[in-house]
Amino acid sequence: MKATFHRRASRGYILFELVLALTIFALAVLGLAKSLNQALETANLLKRDQIIRIGMRNVFEELRNKPLAKMSTTISDTTYGITYTTSTEALSLKTTSGGILSDMYKLTIHATSSFDGVPQEDTLNVYVYKPAQQ
Repeated sequence: MKATFHRRASRGYILFELVLALTIFALAVLGLAKSLNQALETANLLKRDQIIRIGMRNVFEELRNKPLAKMSTTISDTTYGITYTTSTEALSLKTTSGGILSDMYKLTIHATSSFDGVPQEDTLNVYVYKPAQQ
């Protein structure tokens, strides 16, 4: 009779160990799922920033060969919902010898976007040399 009681107690311990192991496994899976979700959110933010940077570089490449009068414009990227607004400003830069550099301009590219309802604004300033057109 004593051996039967020992078997029942042993079965109870096995069931308890199984429930404990499943609980630990479930907690580990939940932690893994949470960190995977965080990694995906970070990847989406980095992708959004990369799209904006590439777009700004493309706008700059489009504008750099245009005349100064056509460098101030607005360009819309309908694929990603980004609006690029550009403006130019004349600069007066002095050299180390005291001379003034003429025909230097600051090109400002301002990107306005909204990804997943989150508005974002980025600005790029580039100094460009545009000699006077003759």
